[in-house]
Amino acid sequence: MPTTGHMQLIDNEKVYEKTSAQSGTVLAFDFGERRIGIAVGEHLLATANPLTTIDNESNEIRFQLITDLVNEWQPKLLVVGLPLSLDGTEHAVTQLCKKFARRLNGRFNIPVMLIDERYSSIEASRLLSETGIKGRAQKAMLDQVAAQTILQSYFDNL
Repeated sequence: MPTTGHMQLIDNEKVYEKTSAQSGTVLAFDFGERRIGIAVGEHLLATANPLTTIDNESNEIRFQLITDLVNEWQPKLLVVGLPLSLDGTEHAVTQLCKKFARRLNGRFNIPVMLIDERYSSIEASRLLSETGIKGRAQKAMLDQVAAQTILQSYFDNL
């Protein structure tokens, strides 16, 4: 699996073509066992925007909702935040997240870039606090804003 700095590419069908992947829409995912935050961005603008949060534990429902988003946005690349311990080591959720990323790649035949997501939820909470959304009010938006910070980190590292 090719690695670039703190990014890893999953591309089982070898469809990743750098100029094509870096010229279109990107969907990003903040994976969680209960919720998946999703953000969208364009390489041309190199800015990420929160999109939605899937709040369901059923993989069937999750992937149907993701299919709808893929059909709507037609992304050239998917970015998935890879949860790691603060010291950079993997843990149980890391493995679940990698499995989720492989399933995205296999189902949609779109390259998936895994990117280190340490501190994304802290950054998302800070961003929401700056806009006046604090405490429990953040819960509904936290995951999609975390996905936004993951995607923005991807753009900033290109």
